[in-house]
Amino acid sequence: MKNFTLSSNPSSSFLQWMSQGLVTTFSKNGFSYTDDHTDPLQLVFHFVAEDDIKPFRRKAQATFVVGILENKGKPYDLFTEVYPFLVRSLANHFMYINHQTGKTDVHFLTPEQGCYSISYQEGDDVEAFFVKIYKRLEPLTCSRLVIDNHFSEDLPPTLWEGDQITSELSKSGKKLDEMNLLPAPFPLDKYLNDRDMRHLKKLYGLGGLSYGNLSARSDEDHFWMSASGINKADMKEIGRDILYIKGYNDHDNFMEVSIPPNVTPKRASVDAIEHWMIYKEHPDVGAIVHIHAWMDGIKATEINYPCGTYELAETVATLIRESDNPSETIIGLKNHGLTITGPSLENIFNRIEGKIQRQVPMS
Repeated sequence: MKNFTLSSNPSSSFLQWMSQGLVTTFSKNGFSYTDDHTDPLQLVFHFVAEDDIKPFRRKAQATFVVGILENKGKPYDLFTEVYPFLVRSLANHFMYINHQTGKTDVHFLTPEQGCYSISYQEGDDVEAFFVKIYKRLEPLTCSRLVIDNHFSEDLPPTLWEGDQITSELSKSGKKLDEMNLLPAPFPLDKYLNDRDMRHLKKLYGLGGLSYGNLSARSDEDHFWMSASGINKADMKEIGRDILYIKGYNDHDNFMEVSIPPNVTPKRASVDAIEHWMIYKEHPDVGAIVHIHAWMDGIKATEINYPCGTYELAETVATLIRESDNPSETIIGLKNHGLTITGPSLENIFNRIEGKIQRQVPMS
């Protein structure tokens, strides 16, 4: 059963109207409303005020929180002024509602910097308006995060100091850093206290802000990958900076990582599940690079699933499968960036040189 709740009583007449519409629409589409916040929750609509941004404390990772903030008059700048509200509320998604004369705009913001909007004005089809909101949110609320890791100190001793492939990863990490791409524009620790930072990292497996990641195949079943939140220009230590990914445990929903003994490991990148799917299906793919940038003329996902979800990985894997040359293709992740396959890291960086747009288009 997919259930949902409202975190608090909406403060304005419009938000009360909106909350009723959300409850009605989601209830019609297979969700069950509950006002018991101790229940296991699939979805929470979390109403906040500019002067009272408090996070909804999830009991489980699977709870998807949509923050909602209302404003009248001149709209805020969405990224410099509204994005910090998303961060402070620890929301998976954020709805910023701005009222101007005769019109209301609803802007949807994602942690990956995605932003898209719908509008409503008096006389519009109310049901159609809420269906648009539902279609925007439902695929995201039901997606499955794959961010947990299971570390085993079983890396073969011959790989404790790395190999030729990890050496290439390290060199390519420097190339990636030199591209001067845009990570999220806000330092998280500027907006969150230590307690909330710990909660955020636990929820999403965040190691820090990033402009991308990269991996390279080791053999038929395993690959090396940059760890989460590290300095890509200085990847040295095996088990900390560079991880040996053994596979995905579907039953327990975690990535299996092999490390040397006596190493405190970093988390695997949240994109590890995506890389694993691609390597598993396409033996000719020898390397994968994910960057927060864009290129013209590429196929892209239609739904901006959150990073680190099984659904995003499946969608990207499908687009790669359907491409003319899966072993050398570039797929756009809507509102987020690119996943690029190649026989080698060198091949990938040669193909994209001079073609990258630093700003990802939003829609």
